[in-house]
Amino acid sequence: MDMPAVPMTPERVRMTADEYLALPETNLPMNLIDGELIAMATPSADHQSLVLQIAIVLKVKARALGGEVYIAPLDVRLDEFNVVQPDVLVILPGGKCQIIDNKLYGAPDLVVEVLSPSTAKLDRKRKFALYERFGVREYWMVDPAALLIEVWAHDGVRLLRHGVYEKGEVLPSPLLGEMVVDSLFG
Repeated sequence: MDMPAVPMTPERVRMTADEYLALPETNLPMNLIDGELIAMATPSADHQSLVLQIAIVLKVKARALGGEVYIAPLDVRLDEFNVVQPDVLVILPGGKCQIIDNKLYGAPDLVVEVLSPSTAKLDRKRKFALYERFGVREYWMVDPAALLIEVWAHDGVRLLRHGVYEKGEVLPSPLLGEMVVDSLFG
């Protein structure tokens, strides 16, 4: 069955996760939130440099716990109407996220979103609500302009603010342990 062409613009289209995952492979960042396809422009070089730096630091921590780290664009199917592409995600042994046929299903243990002017509202509102609903255990919102990392931890019902950390401080990740904020910003 041929899928209708989906415009690769900031326009929004409704579809299921199966329809979304049947789209042609692309490097453009996209999310399917409650059946709404949200296609965005590619991130800036500074954004991607920060994503890479965070992933490098988290990879060392996650691997020590038997986990793995991935970066966008990589689809994470949460249910039949929600597929997200977090900037950085961590999967730990025994968590909800499973790798089946080289695809990710279920909530990652840790999700990191690097805020940018075009995505901050989406990351703070819609994606936050989605990560909370599906039980992401830890959610970081990284503000590169203010050099702050806002950490949220799931209590089994909702995400609770764990703290806001800046350069010169130690970030006490509930899942991965302590790390120096400076190392995350490079």
